[in-house]
This record gives sequence, C-alpha cells and structure tokens, in this order.
Amino acid sequence: MSPVVFLATLLLSVPVAIVLTITAIWYIWESGNTVLYDSFAQKMFSGLENYGLLAIPLFMLTGELMNEGGMTRRLVALARVFVGGFRGGLAYINLLANMFMAAIIGSATAQIAVMSRAMVPAMEEEGYDKGFAAATTAAGGLLAPVIPPSMMFVIFGVLAQIPIGDMFIAGILPGLILACAFALVITLIGWRQQFPKGRWMTRGEAVHALVSAVPALLIPMSIIGGILFGIATPTESAAIASLIAFLVGWLVYGDLKPRNLPEMFKRTAANASMILFMIAAAGVFGWVIIYEEIPQQLAGLITSVTSDPFVFLLIVNLALLLVGMVIDGIAAIILITPILLPIATGSYDISPYQFGIVACLNLVLGLLTPPVGIGLYIASSMSGTTPGSILKSLWPFLIAVTLVLFLLSYYPSLSTLLI
Repeated sequence: MSPVVFLATLLLSVPVAIVLTITAIWYIWESGNTVLYDSFAQKMFSGLENYGLLAIPLFMLTGELMNEGGMTRRLVALARVFVGGFRGGLAYINLLANMFMAAIIGSATAQIAVMSRAMVPAMEEEGYDKGFAAATTAAGGLLAPVIPPSMMFVIFGVLAQIPIGDMFIAGILPGLILACAFALVITLIGWRQQFPKGRWMTRGEAVHALVSAVPALLIPMSIIGGILFGIATPTESAAIASLIAFLVGWLVYGDLKPRNLPEMFKRTAANASMILFMIAAAGVFGWVIIYEEIPQQLAGLITSVTSDPFVFLLIVNLALLLVGMVIDGIAAIILITPILLPIATGSYDISPYQFGIVACLNLVLGLLTPPVGIGLYIASSMSGTTPGSILKSLWPFLIAVTLVLFLLSYYPSLSTLLI
C-alpha cells in the first residue's frame, strides 16, 4: 500500500518532502511497527546532522550577493574579451559567461533566471533570434550542476557518504566537455544561419574589462582553488566565497548596499529550507526503502537483464530522463540515490563519482523538457518569448547533452581522472 500512497501523493503534486514524510508515516502504521513513531523526529533531524550541508545555504547566499553586487555584467564583459570578435561572438559570450557563473552559483534555475535577464535582450538587439538567444542561455544553465560548486553534488555527496570536495573535482572535466559540446553546437548553427560578426574590444577596453572582473573572479578561484589545493573544505570555501562576494560588491564595486542584506538572508533561508526539509524527509523515507528491501529487489531484476555496467547506466539514464521530466532535479536525486547507488556500486562496481555525475546531469535535463520544464518556463518568462520557440532552438543542445551523457557512461575515467 505504501507505493500506492507514494505515487498518489506525487501525482497530486504534493511537495516532494511531504510525499516522503507521508509515505514513511503510512508505512510505519501499515507495518504495525509503531515504536518507530517515537524516533520519527529524531530520524528527520539526524538527516541534517552533516557538516557538508552547510554549503547549500552558503552557496545560495554567494549567488544572492553576486547578483546584487553587479558581478554578472562584469563577467559578461570579461567573456567578451576572449570570444567577442568571432562570428556569433555574443552566443559564445553567453556560453563563457555561463561557465563563469556556474563556478559561483551552483544552481541551474537561478543561473537561467540571472543570465536570461542579462543576455537575451543584448543578443536580440544584435540581430539574433530571440528563441535561439533564450535557448542558448537556458542550455548554459545546465553547466551549473556539473561545474563545481554544485548544490546537487553537495546533496549527492552527503547521501552517498563520499567527500564532497572529491565530487566537485570529479565534475571539472565533464563540465568542460559539456561546455565544448555547446560551443560546437553554436559553431555549427552559426555556419548555417550566418550569425552576426562580433567585434573585438580595443586594447583599452579589454584591459578595463579584465581589471574590472578580477575581484569577481576571486569568488570561483576561492571555491575551486581552496578545494583543489586542500586549503579549505567545500563548506569553508562557500563561507569564504560569500564573504568575498559581500566585500567585493560593497567596497570594490559599490553596487551592494548593506541595508539589502536582511532581504537577501531571508530569500536564502527560504530557498535553502525547502532543500534541507527534503533531505530531512529522505531520512525517514529510508525506513521504507530499507524494510521493503527495494534496492535488493531492483538489483535482482536489473542484473537478470544485464551484467554490463554500461548497459546498466543506459537503463538508468532512460529511467532518470523520465523521472527528471516530472520531478525537480534536487528532489529526484534525493529519491533515487538510496535506491540506485547501492546497485551501481555493489552489483556493477561503478564508481560513485561516475554515477553521481551521470545522474545529476541527466536529472537536470528535466529543467528544459516538457511537461514540467521549470527552466524552460523561467527562460520564457525572463526573455519574453514562448516556451515553444525556445524548445525549437534548444533541441541541438539537448542532443549534445545526450551525447555527453553517453560518453560519461561509457568512459568512467572522464569522471574519475582528476580525483
């Protein structure tokens, strides 16, 4: 009966955290093991007793401070220095700026919202189709969950009980591969549609853009550099990054006003609490998974079909693509990790890092695919164009992501090489 309750509440669009909690309560009542009610609250709280989870609100706060501090337009100007003169230069600027932003924000939805406001009007003004401009921006947002830092990596690392810093490092190479795939898509479309030719900055403009962006670049450098060189943990790096973002936005750029901090803290707390509540609820939902022996039953079913790790990952990719179409990526990673990760590592000897990267990238695809497609609608709302026109220009990028997922599934070393 518990699976029926789970599916029914999920299909009724009940928030995922509530779905998990209700399912656990129902299971305890149905099984007659009511003594578990006594430790229900303790089990939920213990799901949050992980130091690494502090990184989630801190990275969110860094993104808020960066947006308020005027760093977005300076990073866009920096991207213009390197790729602005190519044919279709503004499309490459969009992609490169998204890479810079991905190394700071760590959230695809937030990045799509910020970059749609910044890039779509500029691209439309230079003669690009608005649907293509919004599609490029939305696709660039998919870099956020792969290029470190990534909130999905933090959550997966906590659930999988692996070092979050190593998970971040594992995402560097796949993130660069995905960015190169997107650049190739832009190049091919540019040749076909004859994009407007860009303009290289003068030496003075380039120097000014570089100098202006240096303080903003301290943020991704502090995050990635601190983790790579073992100077700070991901949580400590997130705290340092938020402090740098505040000081740069306030004292260097002068765009961030201290009086706006309470409102930013409020938004950060509200957004982070939703994610943390889902993680807490996942702790009690674990009872259902453990007592019903779902991973063991599913492992028996899948291993009877194939013993090849690559084929297993293809099956997982197909399943997650369907899951990601109807459930938010963060909620989905919380749901599927306790079920599928033990099968991947135990039955197929797949690295948890490879599995985590494939799963996170796959699930975030759901942001841009119907019927839910939250990222699609965010890009539509922020750019003033229809989801249909965005989707029309988006499909080459979705094909590129699919090919990258294929490579990451077939070659484990792409995920584990840097660890």
